[in-house]
Amino acid sequence: METIKKLNHIAIVVRDIDASLPFWENALGIQLDHIEEVPSQQARVAFLPVGDSEIELVQPTTAESGTASFLEKRGEGLHHLCVEVADIDAMLAQLKTAGIRLINEEALVLPGRKMAFVHPKAANGVLIELYELTEPE
Repeated sequence: METIKKLNHIAIVVRDIDASLPFWENALGIQLDHIEEVPSQQARVAFLPVGDSEIELVQPTTAESGTASFLEKRGEGLHHLCVEVADIDAMLAQLKTAGIRLINEEALVLPGRKMAFVHPKAANGVLIELYELTEPE
């Protein structure tokens, strides 16, 4: 049975990263590592390391993205939890065999990582991202 290695990140959808950062940096003392554009997800993402995990502030860059739709319907807030696995393909096969509803039947391959999402209806209303690093850190 495949197991979870760690909580990789918690993603929070925000309207404006720059307006959101002062709370995380000044009030909580979590320092920004970097901000990057993620064209495959139509988003701009701020990475705030916390121990071995991160908080990601996700700002949609297009009105057509999934995060923009989420923001429009639900407002700012928790978007998903990301758990890191050793073998995402094996984890997806395990979940399919168990009849778990998935958004991605196969992992999306991006530079340095693979990712897939478990449908929120399968996980008590929480969107779960599965994540596998494919290049050494």
